Amino acid sequence: MLLRRPSHSLRSATPAYRPSRARSLVHLTALALLALALCASPSARADWMNLTGAETSQNIAEITVLDDRVRVVLEIYIGDLETFEDLVPDDLLKTGGAGRPSQERRLKHFAREIFQVVAGKDLRLPVRLVLAEPRLRKDRASPFAGMVNPITRQQAPKAPADKRVLYAELHYPFGSKPKELTFIPPVDHSGTPMVNIGFIAYHKAVPIIDFRYLSGSTKLTLDWDDPWYSRFENRNLKRHHDSAMMSFLYVEPREVRHEALLRVRDLQNWTDLGLSGVSEISPAQKTAVKEKARAFFAKRNPLTIDGKPVEPKASRAEFLNISLTGVQVVEQSKPLDASAAILGLILSYPVKHMPQNVAVEWRLFNDRIKRIPATSIDPAGPFGGSVEVSNPIFEWRNFLRTYKEPRVSAIKAGADRLLNIPVLSAALTLAAILAAVLFVRPVQASRTTWGGLAVVSIIGAILLANSAVVRIANPFAGLPDEEASTEIVSQVLNNVNFAFVEKDPEAVKAALSKIVTKAALNDATVELDRALAIKVAGGGTARVKRIGNLELADIAP
Repeated sequence: MLLRRPSHSLRSATPAYRPSRARSLVHLTALALLALALCASPSARADWMNLTGAETSQNIAEITVLDDRVRVVLEIYIGDLETFEDLVPDDLLKTGGAGRPSQERRLKHFAREIFQVVAGKDLRLPVRLVLAEPRLRKDRASPFAGMVNPITRQQAPKAPADKRVLYAELHYPFGSKPKELTFIPPVDHSGTPMVNIGFIAYHKAVPIIDFRYLSGSTKLTLDWDDPWYSRFENRNLKRHHDSAMMSFLYVEPREVRHEALLRVRDLQNWTDLGLSGVSEISPAQKTAVKEKARAFFAKRNPLTIDGKPVEPKASRAEFLNISLTGVQVVEQSKPLDASAAILGLILSYPVKHMPQNVAVEWRLFNDRIKRIPATSIDPAGPFGGSVEVSNPIFEWRNFLRTYKEPRVSAIKAGADRLLNIPVLSAALTLAAILAAVLFVRPVQASRTTWGGLAVVSIIGAILLANSAVVRIANPFAGLPDEEASTEIVSQVLNNVNFAFVEKDPEAVKAALSKIVTKAALNDATVELDRALAIKVAGGGTARVKRIGNLELADIAP
């Protein structure tokens, strides 16, 4: 299969190079055969979702600013090849490129007119084509594609159904490191974008933005000392995790946790992690760095519960990395770029009951970090705030009005499953029957006495019918129906979940012992802990809040 040529020839003899805009060029049939042999990458799970829809754009640009060049990777939609005609290799054309300008001339035109990278005010960087080949586009589709964005009221775009793209890797070299770069996508004479481009940008290993649209001239200011602070002039172009530090205060029934995200580079300035002058953190260094960071952080931000200072009972640290899908735990075996490395630190403070007040004093500030986003999370939900140099205390207060402490409770098996025996009423009823018998055939007393006793016993049995009631299993009840069985099992599982609110292992077993047999307690504890704990991005653990929509089948005695 070959790429069709435009209906008219490219005029390579003319001084001014003007590429053809013929529609026939977009029919790159060679992509079909070659790309079908490739596999699209699987999508990753995320701890947050990008709602712009830019990751599903027809064309994708991944821009990376390195020490000596700008690397641009394009995925060009097959329907937009006309705009990027300069990059189409000759061997994908039916005519083999006969009559086309040379690749050198095409790339000069591309760097000057199509996709421009300008250093400083007016230095247009030249471009070098490293690779151009047909592929299938990466699968970056969002779960929200096609749904209505509640903020914009617009439908989130879907990725093109045709997955064929022209993959192109371009290098824009520069000499001295520029203070700023301007990216100019293909636009017409009025400045209107000629194609739809979603892009993401990095300064070395640090992501500067999440996926956004590249719809016009966009200026990037570069911080070569600390790429974290490289910024686009347009304030809408920024990453989701933009703060160098973040604080999270979790207040739960049996535990208070202070979790924080901190850059390794900032921690190195406060305490020696052994990373001075290191550009890459090796797997061998990670364990020692985590231990030093954990010990340092545990002493720096004191926490009080109901006005009393408390010490953490446990702490943990994990290396994290900001990726396209949010903050993710970095595998221990992989090295990590020191400029992009983030540590997630977790301090745990057990409590017996939901406290009334929790406060943490943040003491980690520097010349660039004077305000830190802080969020408190309790059973009612998250509440945002911040700490500043002038006001470093972040406080949570208990305003929960309908909150109930989770406890293992008795299970209601249904009215038909139990018999209610009023013990006192039953005893008085028997007494009344005996008195009535003696009334007919009096013994040792008159009929008046036995008759009065019978009447009093009957009245007492009626009045005490709801007192001293004992419930026993109904021996005549049949197998519970599906609805009743579902309700019983749902209560059992929710009791199990309430038991795991306890943080101390012995307290968990004590709560479970009320609903799990002694022989199965150890095995059930291990298995249920695995089933009810969900590992989430960032190294934390989420617990099941509620169990519902349960369905049972094959109910047997």
